Amino acid sequence: MPIRNDTALWAGLFKISPDSGQTLQAQIRQAIVSAILDRQIAPSMPLPSCRILADKLGVARGTVVLAFQQLVDQGFLIARERRGHFVNPEVLAAPPRPPRKGARNTNQIDWKARRQVFASEMPDAPKNENWMQSSYPFVYGQFDPTLFPTAEWRECNRMALAVLEIRNWAADMVDKDDPLLIEQIQARLLPRRGIFANPDEIIVTLGAQHALYMLSTLLMQRGARVAMENPGYPDARSIFRLAGAETLPVPVDSDGIDVDRIPHNADFVFTTPSHHCPTMMPLSRARREALLQKAEANDWVVIEDDYDSQLADETPQEALKGLDHTGRVIYVGSMSKTLAPGLRLGYIVAPAELVAELRALRRFMLRHPPANNQRAVALFLSLGHHDALVRRLSSAFEERRERLVGAIRDYMPDWQSADVPGGTSLWLRGPAGTDTTQLAKAAAQRGVLVEPGPRFFDGPERPSPFMRLGISSIALQHIEPGIRELAAVAGRRSAAA
Repeated sequence: MPIRNDTALWAGLFKISPDSGQTLQAQIRQAIVSAILDRQIAPSMPLPSCRILADKLGVARGTVVLAFQQLVDQGFLIARERRGHFVNPEVLAAPPRPPRKGARNTNQIDWKARRQVFASEMPDAPKNENWMQSSYPFVYGQFDPTLFPTAEWRECNRMALAVLEIRNWAADMVDKDDPLLIEQIQARLLPRRGIFANPDEIIVTLGAQHALYMLSTLLMQRGARVAMENPGYPDARSIFRLAGAETLPVPVDSDGIDVDRIPHNADFVFTTPSHHCPTMMPLSRARREALLQKAEANDWVVIEDDYDSQLADETPQEALKGLDHTGRVIYVGSMSKTLAPGLRLGYIVAPAELVAELRALRRFMLRHPPANNQRAVALFLSLGHHDALVRRLSSAFEERRERLVGAIRDYMPDWQSADVPGGTSLWLRGPAGTDTTQLAKAAAQRGVLVEPGPRFFDGPERPSPFMRLGISSIALQHIEPGIRELAAVAGRRSAAA
């Protein structure tokens, strides 16, 4: 962190002139106030001491002391004993002031007109940055700190920082991955899904979204047609559209994606067969076989996102990739739902020729995911910590899911839910006329965070009776009180309507 006597840092902020019509003290105050209002001084950064600033400016120390004291009295600065003067955070909480007259115009280029993709216009992700401060966080895709294997994870990171281990991962691997991690994915993760792959058929990614982005960049030309579930994974839909592809919505029922409704002229089919996003319904065995048959007959490439699959289901189905004998299924996996979403680690399983092309593409994007993280995760897998974690999470989440289903039945009986084993969320449908977007906003005021359903559907956003409740980050004892609060909000909104 910059220190207060870093003269190079402050050189441009404090400029005074004896020829100015203002006193030296006023010029110092004006320079500091301008720097604060222009957000040029961070609240964590101490200002130069009075002595150092006086020496730098060639003024009496008392002049600087008086200037600082007045800024403290006016609320711009805070004096902290033995630490110095800091910007008052309350000043920075106000909106920044508009540019000064005569300031250099940095907006001469119309960047919006020059962009070639429209990422900012795609649907936003749920804004749950402060979910840990919420009383009832029914949010999806986050983790429970009480279930995180802190000791085991720290052990693996310490092992990865051993001298000999550092020599293994510190060098630039260019387009390669940690061989131990590839080995562990091949031997420990994939067989559970019925997949048996060679090392050259596996590539590590920065999560599932990075995998989908690379696949769309490499394979989808503008105008490519991607059939996908509706409702479905919204970020996948946005990623394909950013590549210039057209998404073709396909209905979903209790058996998963309706294979007979997939257009024959599709080029790709994107599906989440293990636990459909967002309903959690698994794709039935009959439809899995039908999808693979039609994919071969129509020359479709199938992108399988093994969404929410790492937990230990009682009767897990084989992944599509495990049933595929033509090489046209590309498998995307992730460790976000078990280890931690912030780790951003996933993988693709595909024919070796395609994986080689993905490695070449990834090299120009980021070369390879951080090798130290890869080695730590490889050690975590090899020591059996991940298997133990999966068993612990599966047991905890099953208990939470049962508690959530029971609370919905008791306090929101007019809401329909699909009681699907496994997974980390519950998909609900409210009474006719329910607007879950407005319900979610009202519930958030009472500390209940839920995810409204419109973002999962293809087409313009409109009022929807659907919503998703996650169970991965909420403690068991908070589920029933949270549903009581949600039911109270839903009841008031229903009465008002």
